Amino acid sequence: MVSHNNGTTTTTTNNNMYIEQGGHGGNVHDFDKNLDDDGRHKRTGTALTASAHIITAVIGSGVLSLAWAIAQLGWAVGPAVLVAFSFITYMTSTFLADGYRSPDPVTGKRNYTYMEVVRANLGGRKVQLCGLAQYVNLVGVSIGYTITASISMVAVKRSNCFHKYGHHVKCNTSNNPFMIIFGCIQILLSQIPNFHELSWLSMVAAIMSFTYASIGLALSIAKVVGGGIARTSLTGVTVGVDVTAADKVWRCFQAIGDIAFAYAYSNVLIEIQDTLKSSPPENKVMKKASLVGVSTTSLFYILCGCFGYAAFGNEAPGNFLTGFGFYEPFWLVDFANVCIAVHLVGAYQVFTQPVFGFVESWSKKHWPENKFITRDHPIEIPFGNGIYYFNWFRLVWRTSYVIVTAILAMLFPFFNDFLGLLGSLSFWPLTVFFPVEMHISQAKVPKYSSKWIALKTLSYACLVVSLIAAAGSIQGLVGSVKKYKPFQAQE
Repeated sequence: MVSHNNGTTTTTTNNNMYIEQGGHGGNVHDFDKNLDDDGRHKRTGTALTASAHIITAVIGSGVLSLAWAIAQLGWAVGPAVLVAFSFITYMTSTFLADGYRSPDPVTGKRNYTYMEVVRANLGGRKVQLCGLAQYVNLVGVSIGYTITASISMVAVKRSNCFHKYGHHVKCNTSNNPFMIIFGCIQILLSQIPNFHELSWLSMVAAIMSFTYASIGLALSIAKVVGGGIARTSLTGVTVGVDVTAADKVWRCFQAIGDIAFAYAYSNVLIEIQDTLKSSPPENKVMKKASLVGVSTTSLFYILCGCFGYAAFGNEAPGNFLTGFGFYEPFWLVDFANVCIAVHLVGAYQVFTQPVFGFVESWSKKHWPENKFITRDHPIEIPFGNGIYYFNWFRLVWRTSYVIVTAILAMLFPFFNDFLGLLGSLSFWPLTVFFPVEMHISQAKVPKYSSKWIALKTLSYACLVVSLIAAAGSIQGLVGSVKKYKPFQAQE
Protein backbone atom coordinates (compact mmCIF):
# COMPACT_ATOMS: atom_id res chain seq x y z
CA MET A 1 0.00 0.00 0.00
CA VAL A 2 1.32 3.47 -0.91
CA SER A 3 0.05 6.80 0.39
CA HIS A 4 1.29 10.39 0.04
CA ASN A 5 0.77 13.02 2.74
CA ASN A 6 2.35 16.50 2.94
CA GLY A 7 5.48 15.51 1.10
CA THR A 8 5.96 12.34 3.12
CA THR A 9 5.76 8.99 1.40
CA THR A 10 4.54 6.02 3.39
CA THR A 11 5.10 2.50 2.09
CA THR A 12 3.53 -0.51 3.71
CA THR A 13 4.89 -3.93 2.80
CA ASN A 14 3.90 -7.34 4.07
CA ASN A 15 6.55 -7.16 6.76
CA ASN A 16 7.28 -3.55 7.63
CA MET A 17 6.27 0.06 7.18
CA TYR A 18 8.80 2.64 6.09
CA ILE A 19 8.69 6.44 6.09
CA GLU A 20 10.65 8.48 3.60
CA GLN A 21 11.16 12.19 4.17
CA GLY A 22 11.41 14.70 1.35
CA GLY A 23 8.33 14.51 -0.83
CA HIS A 24 8.01 13.93 -4.53
CA GLY A 25 5.11 16.27 -5.08
CA GLY A 26 2.77 13.33 -5.53
CA ASN A 27 4.66 12.18 -8.61
CA VAL A 28 4.13 8.43 -8.72
CA HIS A 29 6.85 7.95 -11.31
CA ASP A 30 9.39 9.60 -8.99
CA PHE A 31 8.16 7.49 -6.11
CA ASP A 32 8.54 4.29 -8.13
CA LYS A 33 12.27 4.95 -8.11
CA ASN A 34 12.19 4.29 -4.37
CA LEU A 35 10.75 0.80 -4.86
CA ASP A 36 12.40 -2.39 -6.06
CA ASP A 37 10.92 -4.68 -8.68
CA ASP A 38 8.91 -6.53 -6.00
CA GLY A 39 7.24 -3.37 -4.67
CA ARG A 40 9.29 -3.34 -1.49
CA HIS A 41 11.38 -0.45 -0.22
CA LYS A 42 14.49 0.00 -2.36
CA ARG A 43 17.37 -2.06 -1.02
CA THR A 44 20.65 -0.26 -0.42
CA GLY A 45 23.01 -3.08 0.62
CA THR A 46 26.42 -3.46 -1.01
CA ALA A 47 29.23 -6.00 -1.05
CA LEU A 48 30.73 -4.11 1.91
CA THR A 49 27.63 -4.33 4.10
CA ALA A 50 27.05 -7.97 3.10
CA SER A 51 30.68 -8.79 3.96
CA ALA A 52 30.21 -7.11 7.35
CA HIS A 53 27.09 -9.22 8.01
CA ILE A 54 28.99 -12.39 7.02
CA ILE A 55 32.02 -11.58 9.14
CA THR A 56 29.76 -10.76 12.08
CA ALA A 57 28.03 -14.11 11.64
CA VAL A 58 31.18 -16.17 11.00
CA ILE A 59 34.01 -14.72 13.10
CA GLY A 60 32.47 -15.35 16.46
CA SER A 61 32.99 -17.48 19.49
CA GLY A 62 34.18 -20.31 17.23
CA VAL A 63 37.57 -18.67 16.68
CA LEU A 64 38.30 -18.94 20.40
CA SER A 65 38.05 -22.73 20.40
CA LEU A 66 40.20 -23.38 17.32
CA ALA A 67 43.47 -23.77 19.25
CA TRP A 68 41.74 -26.50 21.30
CA ALA A 69 40.34 -28.09 18.12
CA ILE A 70 43.74 -28.22 16.42
CA ALA A 71 45.25 -29.61 19.63
CA GLN A 72 42.89 -32.60 19.30
CA LEU A 73 43.59 -33.13 15.58
CA GLY A 74 47.29 -32.19 15.42
CA TRP A 75 49.38 -30.34 12.86
CA ALA A 76 48.73 -32.90 10.13
CA VAL A 77 44.93 -32.87 10.20
CA GLY A 78 43.87 -29.67 12.02
CA PRO A 79 44.86 -27.00 9.47
CA ALA A 80 43.72 -29.27 6.61
CA VAL A 81 40.25 -29.56 8.15
CA LEU A 82 40.07 -25.76 8.53
CA VAL A 83 40.93 -25.25 4.86
CA ALA A 84 38.53 -27.99 3.72
CA PHE A 85 35.57 -26.52 5.60
CA SER A 86 36.34 -23.03 4.29
CA PHE A 87 36.36 -24.31 0.69
CA ILE A 88 33.16 -26.31 1.16
CA THR A 89 31.42 -23.36 2.84
CA TYR A 90 32.35 -20.93 0.07
CA MET A 91 31.40 -23.31 -2.75
CA THR A 92 27.98 -24.14 -1.31
CA SER A 93 27.34 -20.47 -0.46
CA THR A 94 27.66 -19.67 -4.17
CA PHE A 95 25.07 -22.37 -4.90
CA LEU A 96 22.73 -20.88 -2.31
CA ALA A 97 23.25 -17.33 -3.62
CA ASP A 98 22.00 -18.45 -7.06
CA GLY A 99 18.78 -19.64 -5.43
CA TYR A 100 17.77 -16.18 -4.18
CA ARG A 101 16.00 -15.64 -7.50
CA SER A 102 14.33 -18.44 -9.40
CA PRO A 103 14.09 -19.93 -11.90
CA ASP A 104 16.72 -17.55 -13.30
CA PRO A 105 19.38 -16.47 -10.75
CA VAL A 106 19.49 -12.91 -12.19
CA THR A 107 15.99 -12.07 -13.45
CA GLY A 108 13.78 -14.58 -11.63
CA LYS A 109 11.35 -14.04 -8.74
CA ARG A 110 12.88 -13.15 -5.39
CA ASN A 111 12.81 -15.64 -2.51
CA TYR A 112 13.07 -13.83 0.81
CA THR A 113 13.96 -16.71 3.15
CA TYR A 114 15.86 -19.99 3.02
CA MET A 115 12.53 -21.87 3.15
CA GLU A 116 11.22 -19.96 0.13
CA VAL A 117 14.40 -20.78 -1.80
CA VAL A 118 13.94 -24.48 -1.04
CA ARG A 119 10.22 -24.28 -1.93
CA ALA A 120 10.98 -22.65 -5.29
CA ASN A 121 13.75 -25.08 -6.24
CA LEU A 122 12.93 -28.38 -4.53
CA GLY A 123 9.46 -28.28 -2.98
CA GLY A 124 7.78 -31.12 -1.07
CA ARG A 125 8.74 -32.11 2.46
CA LYS A 126 12.19 -30.62 2.00
CA VAL A 127 10.65 -27.19 2.71
CA GLN A 128 9.50 -28.23 6.19
CA LEU A 129 12.79 -30.02 6.87
CA CYS A 130 14.70 -26.89 5.88
CA GLY A 131 12.57 -24.72 8.15
CA LEU A 132 13.03 -27.10 11.06
CA ALA A 133 16.81 -27.27 10.60
CA GLN A 134 17.19 -23.53 10.09
CA TYR A 135 15.04 -22.17 12.88
CA VAL A 136 16.05 -24.75 15.48
CA ASN A 137 19.65 -23.86 14.69
CA LEU A 138 18.96 -20.11 14.91
CA VAL A 139 17.31 -20.52 18.30
CA GLY A 140 20.26 -22.65 19.40
CA VAL A 141 22.69 -19.96 18.27
CA SER A 142 20.75 -17.41 20.33
CA ILE A 143 21.21 -19.58 23.41
CA GLY A 144 24.87 -20.25 22.58
CA TYR A 145 25.69 -16.57 22.13
CA THR A 146 24.00 -15.67 25.40
CA ILE A 147 26.21 -18.25 27.14
CA THR A 148 29.37 -17.09 25.40
CA ALA A 149 28.74 -13.39 26.04
CA SER A 150 28.20 -14.07 29.75
CA ILE A 151 31.42 -16.14 29.91
CA SER A 152 33.34 -13.22 28.40
CA MET A 153 31.82 -10.76 30.85
CA VAL A 154 32.57 -13.07 33.78
CA ALA A 155 36.13 -13.43 32.45
CA VAL A 156 36.68 -9.68 32.86
CA LYS A 157 35.68 -9.87 36.50
CA ARG A 158 37.79 -12.99 37.11
CA SER A 159 40.80 -11.48 35.31
CA ASN A 160 40.76 -8.52 37.68
CA CYS A 161 40.41 -10.93 40.62
CA PHE A 162 43.41 -12.96 39.47
CA HIS A 163 45.45 -9.79 38.99
CA LYS A 164 44.58 -8.58 42.48
CA TYR A 165 44.73 -11.79 44.53
CA GLY A 166 46.94 -14.11 42.46
CA HIS A 167 46.43 -16.93 39.96
CA HIS A 168 45.95 -19.56 42.66
CA VAL A 169 42.64 -18.03 43.78
CA LYS A 170 39.55 -19.64 42.22
CA CYS A 171 37.63 -16.36 41.74
CA ASN A 172 34.42 -18.22 40.87
CA THR A 173 31.54 -16.03 39.72
CA SER A 174 28.02 -16.88 38.62
CA ASN A 175 27.29 -16.37 34.93
CA ASN A 176 23.57 -15.76 35.49
CA PRO A 177 23.62 -12.01 36.32
CA PHE A 178 25.62 -11.37 33.14
CA MET A 179 23.17 -13.41 31.06
CA ILE A 180 20.41 -11.18 32.45
CA ILE A 181 22.38 -8.04 31.50
CA PHE A 182 22.94 -9.42 27.99
CA GLY A 183 19.24 -10.26 27.72
CA CYS A 184 18.21 -6.73 28.74
CA ILE A 185 20.43 -5.26 26.01
CA GLN A 186 18.92 -7.66 23.46
CA ILE A 187 15.36 -6.76 24.46
CA LEU A 188 16.13 -3.18 23.46
CA LEU A 189 18.00 -4.02 20.23
CA SER A 190 15.40 -6.57 19.20
CA GLN A 191 13.00 -3.71 18.50
CA ILE A 192 15.08 -2.90 15.40
CA PRO A 193 12.38 -3.73 12.81
CA ASN A 194 14.29 -5.89 10.33
CA PHE A 195 17.56 -7.06 8.82
CA HIS A 196 17.81 -3.99 6.57
CA GLU A 197 18.36 -1.74 9.59
CA LEU A 198 21.22 -3.82 11.05
CA SER A 199 24.11 -2.64 8.86
CA TRP A 200 25.53 -0.22 11.46
CA LEU A 201 25.38 -2.88 14.19
CA SER A 202 27.09 -5.45 11.96
CA MET A 203 29.85 -2.97 11.15
CA VAL A 204 30.52 -2.41 14.85
CA ALA A 205 30.38 -6.16 15.55
CA ALA A 206 32.75 -6.95 12.66
CA ILE A 207 35.28 -4.43 14.00
CA MET A 208 35.00 -6.01 17.44
CA SER A 209 35.55 -9.52 16.03
CA PHE A 210 38.70 -8.42 14.19
CA THR A 211 39.91 -6.72 17.37
CA TYR A 212 39.60 -9.64 19.77
CA ALA A 213 40.81 -12.18 17.19
CA SER A 214 43.86 -9.96 16.58
CA ILE A 215 44.53 -9.64 20.31
CA GLY A 216 44.32 -13.40 20.77
CA LEU A 217 46.65 -13.90 17.81
CA ALA A 218 49.11 -11.27 19.07
CA LEU A 219 49.22 -12.79 22.57
CA SER A 220 49.83 -16.26 21.10
CA ILE A 221 52.62 -14.98 18.83
CA ALA A 222 54.20 -13.13 21.77
CA LYS A 223 54.18 -16.30 23.84
CA VAL A 224 55.77 -18.33 21.02
CA VAL A 225 58.41 -15.67 20.27
CA GLY A 226 59.17 -15.40 23.99
CA GLY A 227 60.23 -19.04 24.09
CA GLY A 228 56.89 -20.35 25.27
CA ILE A 229 56.50 -23.06 22.61
CA ALA A 230 54.53 -25.87 24.18
CA ARG A 231 54.45 -29.61 23.46
CA THR A 232 52.73 -30.24 20.11
CA SER A 233 52.63 -33.11 17.63
CA LEU A 234 51.48 -34.07 14.15
CA THR A 235 48.61 -36.12 15.60
CA GLY A 236 47.56 -33.82 18.47
CA VAL A 237 46.96 -34.89 22.05
CA THR A 238 48.86 -38.06 22.88
CA VAL A 239 47.04 -41.25 23.88
CA GLY A 240 48.29 -42.51 27.24
CA VAL A 241 49.83 -39.14 28.13
CA ASP A 242 47.14 -36.51 27.67
CA VAL A 243 44.02 -38.62 27.12
CA THR A 244 42.76 -42.18 26.86
CA ALA A 245 42.21 -43.79 23.46
CA ALA A 246 38.43 -43.39 23.78
CA ASP A 247 38.73 -39.73 24.81
CA LYS A 248 41.01 -39.09 21.84
CA VAL A 249 38.36 -40.35 19.42
CA TRP A 250 35.53 -38.40 21.06
CA ARG A 251 37.57 -35.20 21.23
CA CYS A 252 38.50 -35.45 17.55
CA PHE A 253 34.83 -35.81 16.67
CA GLN A 254 33.97 -32.80 18.81
CA ALA A 255 36.81 -30.73 17.31
CA ILE A 256 35.43 -31.33 13.82
CA GLY A 257 32.06 -30.04 15.03
CA ASP A 258 33.67 -26.91 16.47
CA ILE A 259 35.37 -26.16 13.15
CA ALA A 260 32.16 -26.80 11.21
CA PHE A 261 30.26 -24.34 13.40
CA ALA A 262 33.06 -21.78 13.05
CA TYR A 263 32.17 -21.36 9.36
CA ALA A 264 28.38 -21.59 9.54
CA TYR A 265 26.36 -18.69 8.11
CA SER A 266 24.17 -20.38 5.49
CA ASN A 267 21.18 -20.06 7.84
CA VAL A 268 21.25 -16.26 7.40
CA LEU A 269 22.75 -16.00 3.88
CA ILE A 270 19.44 -15.44 2.05
CA GLU A 271 18.35 -12.78 4.54
CA ILE A 272 21.70 -11.02 4.02
CA GLN A 273 21.34 -11.25 0.24
CA ASP A 274 17.84 -9.75 0.48
CA THR A 275 19.41 -6.48 1.69
CA LEU A 276 21.46 -6.02 -1.52
CA LYS A 277 20.73 -3.55 -4.32
CA SER A 278 19.35 -5.20 -7.46
CA SER A 279 22.18 -3.84 -9.62
CA PRO A 280 24.72 -5.37 -10.02
CA PRO A 281 22.85 -8.73 -9.78
CA GLU A 282 22.45 -9.84 -6.18
CA ASN A 283 23.93 -13.30 -6.74
CA LYS A 284 27.16 -11.86 -8.14
CA VAL A 285 27.52 -9.37 -5.27
CA MET A 286 26.73 -12.05 -2.72
CA LYS A 287 29.37 -14.39 -4.18
CA LYS A 288 31.90 -11.58 -3.95
CA ALA A 289 30.89 -10.85 -0.34
CA SER A 290 31.09 -14.56 0.50
CA LEU A 291 34.58 -14.76 -0.99
CA VAL A 292 35.72 -11.75 1.05
CA GLY A 293 34.03 -13.00 4.22
CA VAL A 294 35.17 -16.62 4.04
CA SER A 295 38.71 -15.73 2.91
CA THR A 296 39.12 -13.20 5.71
CA THR A 297 37.79 -15.52 8.38
CA SER A 298 39.85 -18.46 7.07
CA LEU A 299 43.02 -16.41 7.38
CA PHE A 300 42.16 -15.43 10.97
CA TYR A 301 41.11 -18.97 11.84
CA ILE A 302 44.30 -20.57 10.56
CA LEU A 303 46.49 -17.97 12.25
CA CYS A 304 44.61 -18.04 15.57
CA GLY A 305 44.28 -21.82 15.58
CA CYS A 306 47.88 -22.58 14.63
CA PHE A 307 49.57 -19.95 16.78
CA GLY A 308 47.22 -20.78 19.65
CA TYR A 309 48.22 -24.44 19.40
CA ALA A 310 51.91 -23.50 19.13
CA ALA A 311 51.56 -21.36 22.28
CA PHE A 312 49.55 -23.79 24.43
CA GLY A 313 50.26 -27.13 22.82
CA ASN A 314 48.22 -30.16 23.78
CA GLU A 315 46.95 -28.33 26.86
CA ALA A 316 45.20 -25.59 24.86
CA PRO A 317 42.07 -24.39 26.69
CA GLY A 318 38.64 -24.60 25.10
CA ASN A 319 38.55 -20.81 24.94
CA PHE A 320 41.96 -19.20 25.22
CA LEU A 321 40.68 -15.76 26.25
CA THR A 322 38.05 -16.81 28.78
CA GLY A 323 39.70 -20.12 29.73
CA PHE A 324 42.70 -18.15 31.01
CA GLY A 325 45.41 -19.31 28.75
CA PHE A 326 46.52 -15.71 29.28
CA TYR A 327 46.53 -13.83 32.59
CA GLU A 328 48.70 -10.84 31.61
CA PRO A 329 48.55 -8.14 30.52
CA PHE A 330 45.24 -8.33 32.34
CA TRP A 331 43.94 -5.04 30.88
CA LEU A 332 44.44 -6.32 27.31
CA VAL A 333 42.70 -9.62 28.12
CA ASP A 334 39.86 -7.60 29.68
CA PHE A 335 39.58 -5.42 26.58
CA ALA A 336 39.49 -8.48 24.31
CA ASN A 337 36.69 -10.03 26.37
CA VAL A 338 34.71 -6.79 26.26
CA CYS A 339 35.11 -6.84 22.45
CA ILE A 340 33.77 -10.41 22.40
CA ALA A 341 30.70 -9.38 24.39
CA VAL A 342 30.04 -6.36 22.14
CA HIS A 343 30.50 -8.49 19.01
CA LEU A 344 28.03 -11.07 20.31
CA VAL A 345 25.48 -8.32 20.96
CA GLY A 346 25.47 -7.68 17.20
CA ALA A 347 25.82 -11.32 16.18
CA TYR A 348 22.79 -12.25 18.29
CA GLN A 349 20.69 -9.84 16.23
CA VAL A 350 22.04 -11.15 12.91
CA PHE A 351 20.93 -14.66 13.85
CA THR A 352 17.60 -13.76 15.49
CA GLN A 353 16.17 -11.32 12.93
CA PRO A 354 15.22 -14.21 10.58
CA VAL A 355 13.34 -15.87 13.46
CA PHE A 356 11.56 -12.62 14.31
CA GLY A 357 10.66 -12.00 10.67
CA PHE A 358 9.36 -15.54 10.14
CA VAL A 359 7.02 -15.49 13.15
CA GLU A 360 5.76 -11.98 12.44
CA SER A 361 5.07 -12.68 8.74
CA TRP A 362 3.33 -15.94 9.64
CA SER A 363 1.20 -14.21 12.27
CA LYS A 364 0.15 -11.38 9.93
CA LYS A 365 -0.78 -13.90 7.26
CA HIS A 366 -2.95 -15.97 9.61
CA TRP A 367 -4.54 -13.09 11.56
CA PRO A 368 -4.65 -10.14 9.13
CA GLU A 369 -7.57 -8.48 10.98
CA ASN A 370 -5.93 -8.60 14.40
CA LYS A 371 -4.86 -5.01 15.08
CA PHE A 372 -2.60 -6.07 17.96
CA ILE A 373 -0.47 -7.92 15.39
CA THR A 374 -0.79 -5.72 12.31
CA ARG A 375 -1.16 -2.13 13.53
CA ASP A 376 1.95 0.05 13.61
CA HIS A 377 1.95 3.17 15.79
CA PRO A 378 4.11 6.02 14.41
CA ILE A 379 6.50 7.65 16.87
CA GLU A 380 8.48 10.66 15.70
CA ILE A 381 12.21 10.34 16.35
CA PRO A 382 13.67 13.55 17.88
CA PHE A 383 15.77 16.00 15.86
CA GLY A 384 14.09 15.17 12.56
CA ASN A 385 15.51 11.67 12.24
CA GLY A 386 12.34 10.20 10.78
CA ILE A 387 9.58 8.08 12.27
CA TYR A 388 9.77 4.76 14.11
CA TYR A 389 6.77 2.45 13.81
CA PHE A 390 6.04 0.85 17.16
CA ASN A 391 4.19 -2.47 17.12
CA TRP A 392 2.77 -4.10 20.28
CA PHE A 393 3.05 -7.64 18.93
CA ARG A 394 6.69 -7.08 17.99
CA LEU A 395 7.42 -5.79 21.50
CA VAL A 396 5.73 -8.69 23.29
CA TRP A 397 6.92 -11.48 20.99
CA ARG A 398 10.54 -10.39 20.70
CA THR A 399 10.85 -9.61 24.41
CA SER A 400 9.43 -13.04 25.25
CA TYR A 401 11.87 -14.72 22.86
CA VAL A 402 14.90 -13.03 24.43
CA ILE A 403 13.73 -13.91 27.95
CA VAL A 404 13.15 -17.58 27.07
CA THR A 405 16.54 -17.95 25.36
CA ALA A 406 18.25 -16.32 28.35
CA ILE A 407 16.54 -18.73 30.76
CA LEU A 408 17.54 -21.71 28.61
CA ALA A 409 21.12 -20.39 28.55
CA MET A 410 21.16 -20.32 32.36
CA LEU A 411 20.03 -23.95 32.42
CA PHE A 412 22.51 -25.11 29.77
CA PRO A 413 25.88 -23.33 30.28
CA PHE A 414 28.33 -25.64 28.48
CA PHE A 415 30.52 -23.85 25.96
CA ASN A 416 32.65 -26.17 23.82
CA ASP A 417 30.22 -29.08 23.75
CA PHE A 418 27.24 -26.91 22.94
CA LEU A 419 29.24 -25.19 20.21
CA GLY A 420 30.18 -28.49 18.57
CA LEU A 421 26.64 -29.86 18.76
CA LEU A 422 25.20 -26.79 17.03
CA GLY A 423 27.79 -27.04 14.30
CA SER A 424 27.25 -30.72 13.66
CA LEU A 425 23.46 -30.46 13.58
CA SER A 426 23.34 -27.52 11.17
CA PHE A 427 26.35 -28.06 8.95
CA TRP A 428 25.14 -30.85 6.67
CA PRO A 429 21.50 -29.88 5.99
CA LEU A 430 21.91 -26.11 5.73
CA THR A 431 25.46 -25.68 4.46
CA VAL A 432 25.74 -28.71 2.16
CA PHE A 433 22.64 -30.79 1.43
CA PHE A 434 20.09 -28.12 0.41
CA PRO A 435 22.54 -25.91 -1.54
CA VAL A 436 23.89 -28.93 -3.44
CA GLU A 437 20.41 -30.28 -4.23
CA MET A 438 19.20 -26.85 -5.38
CA HIS A 439 22.27 -26.36 -7.57
CA ILE A 440 21.70 -29.75 -9.21
CA SER A 441 18.07 -28.78 -9.84
CA GLN A 442 18.65 -25.19 -10.97
CA ALA A 443 21.69 -25.93 -13.14
CA LYS A 444 20.02 -29.10 -14.47
CA VAL A 445 23.08 -31.23 -13.75
CA PRO A 446 22.61 -34.57 -15.59
CA LYS A 447 22.06 -37.53 -13.29
CA TYR A 448 25.10 -39.82 -12.95
CA SER A 449 27.34 -37.31 -14.72
CA SER A 450 30.79 -36.77 -13.21
CA LYS A 451 29.67 -33.46 -11.67
CA TRP A 452 26.52 -35.06 -10.22
CA ILE A 453 28.55 -37.91 -8.70
CA ALA A 454 31.11 -35.46 -7.25
CA LEU A 455 28.42 -33.29 -5.65
CA LYS A 456 26.55 -36.28 -4.22
CA THR A 457 29.79 -37.75 -2.86
CA LEU A 458 30.59 -34.43 -1.18
CA SER A 459 27.12 -34.31 0.36
CA TYR A 460 27.28 -37.84 1.78
CA ALA A 461 30.82 -37.31 3.07
CA CYS A 462 29.67 -34.19 4.92
CA LEU A 463 26.73 -36.14 6.36
CA VAL A 464 29.21 -38.59 7.88
CA VAL A 465 31.21 -35.67 9.26
CA SER A 466 28.07 -34.20 10.84
CA LEU A 467 27.10 -37.51 12.44
CA ILE A 468 30.49 -38.20 14.01
CA ALA A 469 30.76 -34.57 15.18
CA ALA A 470 27.31 -34.83 16.78
CA ALA A 471 28.33 -38.04 18.54
CA GLY A 472 31.46 -36.39 19.91
CA SER A 473 29.55 -33.35 21.11
CA ILE A 474 26.87 -35.42 22.84
CA GLN A 475 29.53 -37.44 24.63
CA GLY A 476 31.20 -34.20 25.68
CA LEU A 477 27.90 -32.80 26.92
CA VAL A 478 27.32 -35.87 29.06
CA GLY A 479 30.75 -35.42 30.63
CA SER A 480 30.13 -31.71 31.22
CA VAL A 481 26.77 -32.36 32.87
CA LYS A 482 28.43 -34.75 35.31
CA LYS A 483 31.11 -32.19 36.19
CA TYR A 484 28.84 -29.13 36.24
CA LYS A 485 28.59 -27.17 39.49
CA PRO A 486 25.82 -24.57 39.54
CA PHE A 487 26.52 -20.88 40.16
CA GLN A 488 30.18 -21.09 39.15
CA ALA A 489 31.76 -19.50 36.13
CA GLN A 490 31.98 -21.96 33.28
CA GLU A 491 35.26 -22.23 31.45
